[in-house]
Amino acid sequence: MTEATADNGPANEPRAGVFATTRWSLVLNATEPDAAESATALASLCESYWRPLYAYVRRRGYNPHDAQDLTQEFFAFLLSRNHFAKADPDRGRFRSFLLGTLKKFLADQRDKANARKRGGDKAVLSLDFDSAERTLALETPSDAAPDKAFDRSWTLALLERTMGELRREHEAAGKAELFDSLKSAITGDGLAQSYGELAAGLGLTDGAIKMAVMRLRRRYGELLRAEIAETVSTPGEIDDEIRGLFGSLRDGGRRCGRALQRAIPTKQRPLPAGI
Repeated sequence: MTEATADNGPANEPRAGVFATTRWSLVLNATEPDAAESATALASLCESYWRPLYAYVRRRGYNPHDAQDLTQEFFAFLLSRNHFAKADPDRGRFRSFLLGTLKKFLADQRDKANARKRGGDKAVLSLDFDSAERTLALETPSDAAPDKAFDRSWTLALLERTMGELRREHEAAGKAELFDSLKSAITGDGLAQSYGELAAGLGLTDGAIKMAVMRLRRRYGELLRAEIAETVSTPGEIDDEIRGLFGSLRDGGRRCGRALQRAIPTKQRPLPAGI
């Protein structure tokens, strides 16, 4: 991707003609000839955001083995049915759709618990459950309801994906060292070294470091908006989704909240209190 300039308006805001090609919009607007492309887009979204779903199932009290089977069965169910033959403009966000569909699926599975054995050949996506379990083990126990915990997990997955994409861009440009030195500036933590120290170590001027930080923050906001655009059905929902995700980080998510704020145009409402 090329770096956007400062006069392009809100960071990476999808144009009307472009937005229809994002993954979730492609799924929602699928017609019969586009069914295969829609299924591919849906599978891509599921692979991107399966971890919050798995964490939700675990927080509902299922042990790791059952949660893994149920998560894979859910995706097999979702991907084998043409849920989108009739596009519904009111379906809204992929996050809401996915959680609502999972709840119904789990309720049905409880009713069928003794009807058949789970597992077997139901794996349809390659999912690293061991890694997901390690992540869950590191999380601080919380009394938050599974729904709220799901939103928080979703937000953290979104931010992690965005940071990963930003690093891949810098690696491709031969600037991985610069990225690793400056990435903490995105969250507002402050850099481990002064601009002068970083400049000396990287062979740059103080002004070049300051400009690199500014570009890094701007690009992060652009990528974050682009990632969110893939999970909502209209461009107008992007800012609403960002603000909605703020609430999931109120339990100590100040750094992540600042990262999300990078995606809000400067003229928009500032970061809500408590983040």
